[in-house]
Amino acid sequence: MTMDQTQRSPGGCGGLTPEQVRVLREHGTERPGSSPLNDEKRPGEYRCAGCGAPLFSSTAKYDSGSGWPSFMQSLPGAVATTTDTSHGMTRTEVHCARCNGHLGHVFPDGPPPTGLRYCMNGIVLQFVARDGGVGA
Repeated sequence: MTMDQTQRSPGGCGGLTPEQVRVLREHGTERPGSSPLNDEKRPGEYRCAGCGAPLFSSTAKYDSGSGWPSFMQSLPGAVATTTDTSHGMTRTEVHCARCNGHLGHVFPDGPPPTGLRYCMNGIVLQFVARDGGVGA
């Protein structure tokens, strides 16, 4: 990746593509069904693409049918939330607790035992397989 394809993000969160900046820093959303992480089934961990902080375990991932990678819970202390009133609705926005990057939203319609659906933008997640392999 060339220097003109990445941007050093605020807060020292590393090099990001323009699309990652749009989602993480400008609260954008990727197209549903566009993330290769939707089909990721290996055991491992999902980290923030901005700063590398661990966010979700693969054991919490499930197929919600929403078109975005979905999780029933985050790792303890990994994410923070704020109220989002954009687009004429009230939602709970999810941010990386370390770099405050926008990850997606959490909804109260997930499976037991939490009843939560963390609907995340895959472009701002980095998957690290338990065997050490890195995915999308």
